[in-house]
Amino acid sequence: MTCRRSSGARPGRPAAAAPEEDSNGTNGEYCSGTDIWDGPPFHPALSTMLISGKGKDQPMSIAILGIDLGKNSCSVVGVNTAGAVIVRRTMRRQTLIDYVAKLPSCVVAMEACCGAHHLGRLFTEQGHEIRLMSPEYVRPYIKAQKNDDRDAEGIAEAASRPTMRFVELKSEEQLDIQTLHRVRSRLVAERTNLLNQMRAILLERGVIFPAGRLKFERELDRMLFESNDALSPRMQHLIGGPYVRAEWKELDEKIGALNREFVQLARNDAAARRLTSIPGIGVLNATALIAAVGDASSFAKARDLGSWLGLVPRQYSTGGKPRLLGISKRGNTYLRTLLIHGARAALPSLSASNTPMGRWLTAMIERGVHRNAIVVALANKLARIAWATLRKKTNFERGYLAATA
Repeated sequence: MTCRRSSGARPGRPAAAAPEEDSNGTNGEYCSGTDIWDGPPFHPALSTMLISGKGKDQPMSIAILGIDLGKNSCSVVGVNTAGAVIVRRTMRRQTLIDYVAKLPSCVVAMEACCGAHHLGRLFTEQGHEIRLMSPEYVRPYIKAQKNDDRDAEGIAEAASRPTMRFVELKSEEQLDIQTLHRVRSRLVAERTNLLNQMRAILLERGVIFPAGRLKFERELDRMLFESNDALSPRMQHLIGGPYVRAEWKELDEKIGALNREFVQLARNDAAARRLTSIPGIGVLNATALIAAVGDASSFAKARDLGSWLGLVPRQYSTGGKPRLLGISKRGNTYLRTLLIHGARAALPSLSASNTPMGRWLTAMIERGVHRNAIVVALANKLARIAWATLRKKTNFERGYLAATA
């Protein structure tokens, strides 16, 4: 099946009129001059794959460009409007940026992983539409064996689905706030590990301290000041010298500096100030919510935010019989933890208030619902209130619809 040159009619067939030239100067056949294609007819989906003798760098009509991101190299698959693969390449990150800049406006699809938001902002400035997806939603579209090319093809296929759920592109300010929270979380974990190690060391020597970080710090400093005989001089120097206790103080200073920065961010941001008007949501919760969901425009309903945070029961229904299990624990684990801690702290005051929320909490307590279940239910309600606060740009009214005495 080749293009062959013919000066007249094919054997056994009458001569046909010469086809008119199209706008590209070709005769509409994909063969130059009087060349005739003697193979099977072209499939319409493959029409954009064929390039008429102008080199391989001629632009092709890419509708969706799927990118499988890597640290150094990225796999790229481009599909046309019919869904046929017309580009399949592997290139380095800077080459990818230059390549996408030369393409006409199209949909650029990526998994919402490290580096995706940065490239998404670059491609948005170039006029492309960015679609970020969770990797767990892309996995069902990967065919056969897993490799980078198949991943990029699956990303392009998933981005074309009308029911796909996309991740909102984060701004640089959101990523900065999110990074501050990640660093603070790591420092808190390091401090917790250090305190647990100190408690274990002292327990081996018969010294027991009450629960609580502040109580432990106060009693430990008193013991080191009084030179307790329970510790050898070596242990006293190790714990109270420039090692363990000094490291504890250094971690406290770093965490305190980050806390002060969060307070300053909340004061300067109108959305964060509105969120802090909600009981159970403080500076950490407000800034973490803004870093994660922005203005919550990616969630159509308030319950969608609670479901995304994993604060709703996990469903395992079949045969028309609904079956609800424990909470799904999906989504942002850090943000869900903050909301649950905030709900636990606000539960006593809210349950004692003469408001619809207070009566709702009191009714669950009187029915004998487990306290942890009440806390999670309150955290889910706080997430819904946070969605309404972000979308409507209004403060939370604590006495809204309060019952009159």
